[in-house]
Amino acid sequence: MNPSIRGKLEQITDRSGEITALLADPQVQEDPQQLRELGREYAQLEPVVACYRRYRQVEDEIAAGEEMLADPELADLAREEITTGAARLEALEPELERLLAPPDPHDRRNVFLEIRAGAGGAEAALFAADLACMYLRFAELKGWSVEPMSESAGELGGYKEAVLRISGGSVFSHLKFEAGAHRVQRVPETESQGRIHTSACTVAVLPEAEAIDDVAIDAKDLRIDTYRASGAGGQHVNKTDSAVRITHLSSGIVVECQDERSQHKNKARALSLLQSKLLSRAQDAQVDEQARSRRLQVGSGDRSERIRTYNFPQNRVTDHRINLTLYKLEEIMTGQMDQVIAPLLREYQAEQLVALMND
Repeated sequence: MNPSIRGKLEQITDRSGEITALLADPQVQEDPQQLRELGREYAQLEPVVACYRRYRQVEDEIAAGEEMLADPELADLAREEITTGAARLEALEPELERLLAPPDPHDRRNVFLEIRAGAGGAEAALFAADLACMYLRFAELKGWSVEPMSESAGELGGYKEAVLRISGGSVFSHLKFEAGAHRVQRVPETESQGRIHTSACTVAVLPEAEAIDDVAIDAKDLRIDTYRASGAGGQHVNKTDSAVRITHLSSGIVVECQDERSQHKNKARALSLLQSKLLSRAQDAQVDEQARSRRLQVGSGDRSERIRTYNFPQNRVTDHRINLTLYKLEEIMTGQMDQVIAPLLREYQAEQLVALMND
């Protein structure tokens, strides 16, 4: 094990012991806020400490086996225990490295997923719809809930823009690397000569704001407009002004929601989206300083800007950030995205670990 990593693990173990003692202190127990903060810190450290405890136990077993090698009658048993222990250490090291990677404070949050057609005209709008379906299927496989916030249809189908709210377990941790420009290469249905066209869409992934991160919104700074929701028809659609559009005057941010029949519900969802956008804006300066910021930049939607390319004729998906190429486009478009997301997560954790070692 790298000495720097072992040093960090020893520090974490010591800190966990300090917290355990503090939690038993009567004065701390009388302070609910301090008790809550210490409990939260302990919960974060405990998985690391428990794994490191197992690691050291295996090291002790290997050391004992090496001592047994001096006894001819126990040498074979000792060598077997040493070999087994070495394999266990090899398995525990990546687990410790994963646990050591600093957690993203937003990982457990729900998200607002925004998909916008970029360069490519009608084909880009159709691809935006394909991306929306891919994320819907991925969410279904994960057991998440998806609520459409708003959508703007393309002239020949698809979406100029679509906004989804996705809720469930650790949604942001899975989707945060999806932010950026997605490029598609395929033959459009309207192409009579079989030529491959290149189009692009942009994806933004915004963690939903929580109470502890509330951004103060002055009601005087809001302009709220209501209008009739667009849709396929029915008894309610286009008959009442249930859709809501909110303009944040000082920032110029505009959000809208037309999915619910209740104007009250649409307003509440639109306000939640506005709060998330304001939170994201407030955190931009800090995020830009961090190594992962390059993965969170959406770009202009130009064909030349891309984090990922979807090549339909070759059934190929390429993630350009980590030089990952998979010839499984059909599977991925049906929502089987873990085979793309898992390598991105491993690369991210490796970068975090290097930063921790250099700290």
